[in-house]
Amino acid sequence: MRTALRSLKPARLATTGLTALGAAGIATTALAGTAHAAQAPAKPATKPAAVAHAHDAKATKAAKDEKAAKDEKAAKDEKAAKDEKKDAKDEKKAGGKEYADNLDGWIREARAIMKEHGIPGSYEGIKRNIIRESAGDPNAVNDWDINAKKGTPSKGLLQVIQPTFDRYHVEGTPDELTDPVANIVAACNYAADRYGSMDNVDSAY
Repeated sequence: MRTALRSLKPARLATTGLTALGAAGIATTALAGTAHAAQAPAKPATKPAAVAHAHDAKATKAAKDEKAAKDEKAAKDEKAAKDEKKDAKDEKKAGGKEYADNLDGWIREARAIMKEHGIPGSYEGIKRNIIRESAGDPNAVNDWDINAKKGTPSKGLLQVIQPTFDRYHVEGTPDELTDPVANIVAACNYAADRYGSMDNVDSAY
């Protein structure tokens, strides 16, 4: 009986030894798997759809705000231009007198301004040249002569080209070539410089 018991012990030890080795192998495998998992590259994060939509909404709103700001500025600029023209019309006074919005009134107002600036020119001399040049039409345009071919057609009551108007424009009158009063004053200023007075002009000048 003792012999039999002794012969069983090695088998038990062997089983215990195999069990320890098996556990060690499992542990080693688990550690290797963990290390492998740690070395695996992380997948890039995907932007949530909600965040993308929020970004697009912000960009759209910014574009709308920018357009609204531009439209508002354009409207303000247009209003300012209209107000400036209105102010120019409202300023058609000299010595408290308002002038009629016709050829007679334009000449009289122009002469009042010319007097302030020392520009010569009689009522008769100015009217005579206006009738010859434009027949009294402040929007008359010459689209056939040499100036027109050069790209600067004569315009207005006294048929003035833009470069001449820019040079002889008198401060206080509208900065607009076809404005009747500004056209007369600039033309008379030019005629005074070149011919001494509009009264001395009897043909194209």
